[in-house]
Amino acid sequence: MGIVNATPDSFSDGGVNFEPVEAEAAARRMLAEGAAVVDLGGESTRPGAQDVSLDEELRRVVPVLEALGGVPLSIDTSKAEVARRALELGAELVNDVTALRGDPEMVDIVASSGAYLCLMHMQGAPRTMQDAPHYDDVVSEVVAFLEERLAFAVAHGVAEERVCLDPGIGFGKTPEHNLLLVRHLDRLLRLGRPLVIGFSRKRSLGRLLGDAEATSGSTAASVGAAIAAFDRGAAIFRVHDVREHVEALAIAAAVENVDVDVDVVR
Repeated sequence: MGIVNATPDSFSDGGVNFEPVEAEAAARRMLAEGAAVVDLGGESTRPGAQDVSLDEELRRVVPVLEALGGVPLSIDTSKAEVARRALELGAELVNDVTALRGDPEMVDIVASSGAYLCLMHMQGAPRTMQDAPHYDDVVSEVVAFLEERLAFAVAHGVAEERVCLDPGIGFGKTPEHNLLLVRHLDRLLRLGRPLVIGFSRKRSLGRLLGDAEATSGSTAASVGAAIAAFDRGAAIFRVHDVREHVEALAIAAAVENVDVDVDVVR
């Protein structure tokens, strides 16, 4: 899953793809490099990010969606109206970092459209989520949260086989929390749905490598985290550097003699 942030303030690539023509080009490049789907977002969810209005988010993503008609797309949003418009323009998956808690109309939009859905765990909100996050047992709490949100989605008409789950690496978690979640992916796998891992360029990677003030991680560190997650059963990898991840995961799969489905959405 290639990441295209049509935002001026995302933590790693803010402003790089803010103009629609640049976002379109980035998406097409990622697909050519082997991405199965491109995840387009118009509102940053980095630590400390400010909310974006509905009109502004639509202004950022609609021209890109229109230009990319016919290619596999995910829309990264917690607003039902953005999701509705994106699905009308061809998006196939809604990636909601609030796990259907941000907008009460979102679950009906997803259910009625038959779209795929990604439910993510986040402690707090982007503006404050990294202010001393705390858990008694991070793995158990994330598992319980995702189990409850999956049940909610299914109870409201979303087909269970169309749902994937994301433990929310870096969303209200310390570097140690993130490592524990990857280390214990087997417990998340018991929920029976494909797991999405978004460790790409997260600041935890830089901090784990010794830079206490890191705001992002390197491509090499991102690939290392993805391979560790793959070895533990993760199925979908949300990344900035598509070619490097595709090649590394292909070799890891070959070593394990695993057939990799590179068309996870379709």
